[in-house]
Amino acid sequence: MHPEWITSDMPVPYPVALAEMEARVAAIRAGDANEAIWLLEHPPLYTAGTSADPADLKDPDRFDVFEARRGGQYTYHGPGQRVIYVMLDVAARGRDIRAFIVTLERWVIAALAEFGLRGEIRNGRVGVWIARPDLPPLPDGTPREDKIAAIGIRLSKWVSFHGISINVEPDLSHFDGIVPCGIAGHGVTSLVDLGLPVTIGDLDAALRRTSPFGSGAPGR
Repeated sequence: MHPEWITSDMPVPYPVALAEMEARVAAIRAGDANEAIWLLEHPPLYTAGTSADPADLKDPDRFDVFEARRGGQYTYHGPGQRVIYVMLDVAARGRDIRAFIVTLERWVIAALAEFGLRGEIRNGRVGVWIARPDLPPLPDGTPREDKIAAIGIRLSKWVSFHGISINVEPDLSHFDGIVPCGIAGHGVTSLVDLGLPVTIGDLDAALRRTSPFGSGAPGR
C-alpha cells in the first residue's frame, strides 16, 4: 500500500487545499483514487481545530482565520513551513486512530533525527517538541521546550486528511497572534531557528527516507 506523493511548488490557498483534500478523500473511499501524501505550503493564515478556544486567538485581524474541522486548537500556517496532508486508509491500517497518530509522531521524530535533532512527545501537549537547555527556564522553573511540529487529523469514514506541519523557516513572529495549540508558556522554533541550514527540499527528502507509508514515486 504505497500512496502517491504530491508536491506543490507554490503556496496553496487554504480553501483550495481543503476542497482538493475532500475530493481526494471521497475518491479514495469510493475506490476511485490512490492514497496520497501532499507536501505544500500555505499563505500566512490561522486555522481553528474542533477544540479551539476563541480566547487563544489573540490577534484575529492579523491573518485570515479558517475553521479546519480537524482535531486540535489554533495553528498557524505560512511560507517556510512544510505542511504534509495525509489522505490514507486508516481502516486498512488497523482502525486505531491513536496508533495512527503515534505513527505520524514517530515519522516526524525520525525525519528530524536526519538533521541531528531530538524531537520529543509530551503528555498533554500535542505535537513534537525540542528541549531548549540553551534558553532560560520558564518562570516556574520548568525547562523550556519549543514546538517544532503540529499534528491534527480528521477522519472521513476511516480515511484521514489534514495532517502535519513542520517549521523549516517560517516567520516565527506570526505565531504571536495565537496561543499555538492552546499551550501557553513554551515557545515555537524551526529548523533554521535552531541553527540548521535546512531547506524545505531537504526536509522533503528526509520525509521520504523515513516515511512509514513508503516513499512512493516522485509524484508531482
